[in-house]
Amino acid sequence: MPTESAKSKVRALYYSILQYQSENRARLDELFEVMELPDPRSDTEEILSAVQVLFAPLGYYVSAEKITRCPQLQVVVSNTTGIAHIDAGAAAARNVRICALHDQPEFLDRVTPTAEHTIGLMLAAWRKIPASHRAASAGQWDRRPWGAPAMMSRMRLGLVGYGRLGRKVGRVARAMDMHVDFYDPAVSASRPTLLDLARHSDVLSIHATATLENRGLVSRDVLEALPPGSIVVNTARGELLDTGALLDLLERGHLRAAALDVIDGEYEPGFAARFGASRVAEYARTHDNLILTPHIGGSTVDAWRETERHVIDQAERAISRP
Repeated sequence: MPTESAKSKVRALYYSILQYQSENRARLDELFEVMELPDPRSDTEEILSAVQVLFAPLGYYVSAEKITRCPQLQVVVSNTTGIAHIDAGAAAARNVRICALHDQPEFLDRVTPTAEHTIGLMLAAWRKIPASHRAASAGQWDRRPWGAPAMMSRMRLGLVGYGRLGRKVGRVARAMDMHVDFYDPAVSASRPTLLDLARHSDVLSIHATATLENRGLVSRDVLEALPPGSIVVNTARGELLDTGALLDLLERGHLRAAALDVIDGEYEPGFAARFGASRVAEYARTHDNLILTPHIGGSTVDAWRETERHVIDQAERAISRP
């Protein structure tokens, strides 16, 4: 039976798949009466009927139907910069607040790991750092096979999306003396078209926000417009990029290299178990011009700690206590 103090607390549904930092998980117990399940596949009608604060892991859609099954719901919480996994219209219709990071620009301006990872992947792909490491560790101490075609300072960076992350990457690239341009209709209608940007970019780095409308934004036509020997980096969302076309152009030698931190479909349940047999994973195992990282762009412990705490604090302010 819940204690009297527990009865006075707002009921929150937290999923252990979220793996919040220990201090933040303890904070939840301080603030809420926490009901914990492994992931949303374990939901029951009894639990959903009681929940007032719902934590929303990526890969599990908070649909209008799920919101309807939570008649007491006041807040949906997600420490993510995107909320495509939440039906925002259904939440608004029910006067359910979404506490996430999509509308927190001042806070996010201090969160830098994804931009840092982008620059690291750019350098690693252009200079083939992982492959040269493997060669050196195998005893092949020879620099000649690993000469990159040009200095980064003589290259042109095209940014697809010029929001918070695109701007951060652009600032670092300019500090490296790269020429930087961008495509983002939300920022400027007078900039190059996406095809024109591709035609004049040695590096194409993707930072657009994923929506249903721009799925496959970086299409085969865009990739084919890139100059021969260019590279592609994606730390945004996998669905923005035609990955099949990217692999075709890597195989043909049109692209020198690519680095992907995100893959289309990665938030679907069971993706991790299937990924090893995918074409992109097989290609990376057998070629040295594709670098894969498992969506670690924002993965620093301090970023996890701070983003989790930030949305928890938002939720605390948003709830209507009995």
